[in-house]
Amino acid sequence: MKILLAGHNLDYDIIRELKEKSGRKQDLTPETISAAYARISRSPKPVDELRSIACEEVEKARQSNRNIVFEMGHSSVAEHAVFNIDVIGVSRLLVEEIEKFRLCSFTEKSQRYVLFNKDFLIPEEIRHAKLTDLFVSTVEMQNDYYHELYEKLRPYIFDKHKALAENPANKSMLEGWAKEDARYTISMATQTQLGMTINARNLELMLRRLASLPLAEGREYSEKLYVATKDIAPSLIRYTKATDYDKLTREKLRQAAQMFLTKYSSSKMQKKPPDAQLAFYSPAADIEVAAALLFASSDLNYTQCLRQAGKMSLKDKKSLFKKAFAHLQAHDAVLREMENADLLFELVLSSSCFAQIKRHRMSTIIAQEYNPQLGVTAPPSIKAIGEQTNFVRIMRETQKAYEQIGKKAPQAAAYILTNAHRKRVLMKFNAREMYHLARLRADQHAQWDIRDLTEKMLKQTRKVMPLTLMMACGKDSFFEIYKNNFPRG
Repeated sequence: MKILLAGHNLDYDIIRELKEKSGRKQDLTPETISAAYARISRSPKPVDELRSIACEEVEKARQSNRNIVFEMGHSSVAEHAVFNIDVIGVSRLLVEEIEKFRLCSFTEKSQRYVLFNKDFLIPEEIRHAKLTDLFVSTVEMQNDYYHELYEKLRPYIFDKHKALAENPANKSMLEGWAKEDARYTISMATQTQLGMTINARNLELMLRRLASLPLAEGREYSEKLYVATKDIAPSLIRYTKATDYDKLTREKLRQAAQMFLTKYSSSKMQKKPPDAQLAFYSPAADIEVAAALLFASSDLNYTQCLRQAGKMSLKDKKSLFKKAFAHLQAHDAVLREMENADLLFELVLSSSCFAQIKRHRMSTIIAQEYNPQLGVTAPPSIKAIGEQTNFVRIMRETQKAYEQIGKKAPQAAAYILTNAHRKRVLMKFNAREMYHLARLRADQHAQWDIRDLTEKMLKQTRKVMPLTLMMACGKDSFFEIYKNNFPRG
């Protein structure tokens, strides 16, 4: 056996400096890794030799990539070329579009830990509609209140948690709690930054998709991302222009939905939906997961395992699940068999909460646009310090600006909305991902908004698959749950 390091990511400034000092004529490009790995399936040569050949013949490697990726259609070859991208000065609204790409990695400047200055984007659409003064005055009002609110929340948080405040090491954490509640008043036009790791296959997709966005900021992002990367791996990135499929499909569906919903609408008043509503679940989840556990541990086919699981008594099923969880620790991922049970939730959540839940990318997330008619989420601390009236006033002024902008620049109206504003989301995932979500977000250290939402989701799912979710909880509750299920005796 041989395990060889084929490469690793380096800061681009170091790469450029090394290239200049070495006088190397050949391009330094991840395309050679893609080309070498693509040849593994058809060449008897060892892979380290294939890499050496590709590095010596970059143009041949590029031609090989073009043939394999675009002519033969083996796009996965492009996934071996990886980029690290600094993304600076983008709006919080655009970040939601960027982070839709599930197979990329993102680390974003956090409004929970960083006190933001008054940096915000003025969308091109706002300028063209001659609404700059209204937009700027509204955002500045929000930002002024954000800083005012932080100054009032900070002493309240420290006083509420006196025991923690006595230890200077907790200062940053407590200040963070004040920042995370104050941020509900700042807009989605607020500028932020993030680090992004992306492979060439997803980079091409991102370039094309964001070039098709109706937002000018999205198109600018696509153009600048292309300029920054186009010379590094040209053989792996070809289709970067906006397509009719990406540009027109959503708008056509919106028009069709409006027509059909009007045609078949009911005059019956709809009840206000709960924040988290379990819309669908695998109807025999515990039996299906038990069958998967039997399947993985025997030589029977799945139909036989499903039949046997259906015959098992509750006591026996519980015993089987306990075998699966007996050696589980707080940091362990549960067995993959849990993925056989599905869940679908309809959520109504704040922008602040959505920013966190969208990071759980082992799921299917379908989001509507932000809708002020769904109201806003107000942190409980706002009421506790007597700022509810001022908070509501800021939200009303924001609503007025949103309505005015919506008449002339509807695509850009969402920029003026705040982290408190809400949207509807469909989130489909499996029981294994419920474990991950609960472990991280139902924990006492999680931010209160997403913790409240996750606890509501967990409560509903435990009712329909109690054995499968026997050990689902926040990290802080793990040992208590474990002790209840596995008492020593």
